[in-house]
Amino acid sequence: MRQSAQGSARTGAPQAGTGVPRVPPQPAAADVDRERGIAAGGGTRGEHTHSEQPITGPRPVQRASVRGQILSALRTALVTGELRPGEVYSAPALGERFGVSATPVREAMQQLALDGAVEVVPNRGFRVVERGTRELAELAEVRALIEVPVMLRLARTVPVECWAELRPLAEATVRAASSGCRATYGESDRTFHRAMLSLSGNEQLVRIADDLHRRAQWPLVGAPASRGRADLVADAAEHTALLDALIARDLDVVRALVGEHFAGAARRR
Repeated sequence: MRQSAQGSARTGAPQAGTGVPRVPPQPAAADVDRERGIAAGGGTRGEHTHSEQPITGPRPVQRASVRGQILSALRTALVTGELRPGEVYSAPALGERFGVSATPVREAMQQLALDGAVEVVPNRGFRVVERGTRELAELAEVRALIEVPVMLRLARTVPVECWAELRPLAEATVRAASSGCRATYGESDRTFHRAMLSLSGNEQLVRIADDLHRRAQWPLVGAPASRGRADLVADAAEHTALLDALIARDLDVVRALVGEHFAGAARRR
């Protein structure tokens, strides 16, 4: 997936073997508007006369859907290391690879810029932010400050059967870790943590914690393209151990496991 803005301008075509998930080709905006105008019985760009009813619906949904697919694919590429720290990527070049126009790619990249994953490079595109071990350690510390007190409170108040219902999600993280796919495990990992924190009933907490968790999954500069399978499996095993401690209402073990889970994940990166 590595591609600089300068390189993409020279080639003007997608390279084979990049491993980037493809989004099905979408019609250009002008084509969609033109077709709407014809279907409406005249006018250009979907304009209607006084005798016509306005056409509503599909275009905003389609555009949001494409943008969402591109954003999901780019986030996956970040986690797997296909979007490499320090590299610059242009929206037109990425659009070529995804089979879409530059617009939804640019919109998705702007969302990643808001997330802090990339930064805008004027007249070139977007550079993937270079992150070091210090930032990862800081994220782990912030996550622990937020989640450890919440988990201890939930350990005292949430019925045991509620924790037992999360067992399938914990087991899903183990299966995902066994696959060795960093992106697959990352999604399963966040799903499990969101489910636990959602028992607090605090949607803002869940949203903030999930954002911190996602940022903690981005690769470090100079790090291997992906964590080893053994690291993923070790991380996932802590989920089932934590559930066992929550069901047993062993607060000391819960405190130790939650704190070690964040610190250990940072070390294994």
